[in-house]
Amino acid sequence: MSDFALFLGKFLRHGTKIASVAPSSPWLSKATIGNIDWTKARVIVELGAGTGPITRAIAERVQPGTRVIINERDADFAAILRDRFGNRANFEVIEGDACDLATILSDRGIDQVDHIISGLPVPSFPKELQAKFFRVVQSVLAPEGTYNQITEIAWYYQRLYRKYFHDVQFVFEPRNFPPAGAYYCQRPKDLSDGGPNPV
Repeated sequence: MSDFALFLGKFLRHGTKIASVAPSSPWLSKATIGNIDWTKARVIVELGAGTGPITRAIAERVQPGTRVIINERDADFAAILRDRFGNRANFEVIEGDACDLATILSDRGIDQVDHIISGLPVPSFPKELQAKFFRVVQSVLAPEGTYNQITEIAWYYQRLYRKYFHDVQFVFEPRNFPPAGAYYCQRPKDLSDGGPNPV
């Protein structure tokens, strides 16, 4: 089965639990990681990697000493990722929930990460789950780190990500199917009081 057919089938069965009807294009994959300084990154996390198009773009650029933690909840996608990237010494594919990221990293002796790349359908999360997820992101992201989020509705979710980060930039990639882009988010807002109120 092709990656496209697998994605489409899961999207039709699971709806908004799957972020897209198709894997990210090479253009979107490159745009999503376009802000990373590869000479400085020591730990990179990818959440919701799917069949690995962004993972492949990371693999083409990452330095040998950088650890790459790939988290994917779907068992079929996780198996594909292990087959495609499991033989790389600095890559690890973990099947699990992104909200358990702090524990996953702690178990591997990692306190902070430089970049989190997300292919998760975060706008579809219930508000309480969004706040919980971003508290986890805040707890592990280095002070100068970035949270990069792909989106297929260009510019629409600026308000959402500005709820959780002080600095939010958007890059548009019209060549993706459908046209899409990525948010580069920095400086998480203080969520220690439980997070922003739902809007």
